[in-house]
Amino acid sequence: MGNDRVKEEALQILALFEVLPRLIVFDLDYTIWPLYCECHSSKEIPPLYPHARGILYALNAKGIDAAVASRSPTPKIAKAFLNNLGLHSMFVAQEIFSSSSHKTEHFRRIQNQTGVPFKSMLFFDDEDRNIQEVSKMGVTSVYVRNGVNLENLKLGLTNFSRNPPTSVDRRR
Repeated sequence: MGNDRVKEEALQILALFEVLPRLIVFDLDYTIWPLYCECHSSKEIPPLYPHARGILYALNAKGIDAAVASRSPTPKIAKAFLNNLGLHSMFVAQEIFSSSSHKTEHFRRIQNQTGVPFKSMLFFDDEDRNIQEVSKMGVTSVYVRNGVNLENLKLGLTNFSRNPPTSVDRRR
């Protein structure tokens, strides 16, 4: 399925929900791309999971901000990958640093940068421990097995809509 078709399907999924997150946060390794960036060169262009780019395009088209929360020990390579893929500018915040905090520090920083409350965020990650800890902060979090895809997007939006923020933004 090509990026345009994924984008259109993602837009259709987004249209099903009256309440949408203000910010959707993605892990990188094994969520956006199928590898650990520390095992590669910053000069490479990594493959993306098949739906990742189309979903990001749909979020951008819908006016929903995206951010990155990655515990990569090689933030320079991760950022180079985002640049090499032409995705760097699609993220309003990029918190990429090694941490033992299970991404709670990443989310504090993202909240400080964006002003978006945790309750207004949706998060995708391939590590259950990160999902558990970030969920405790009030972020709707979705575990992904083989990269983010349309099914995960719909699941995340469904879960988000079941526990919406108190001040609802219906403008999208």
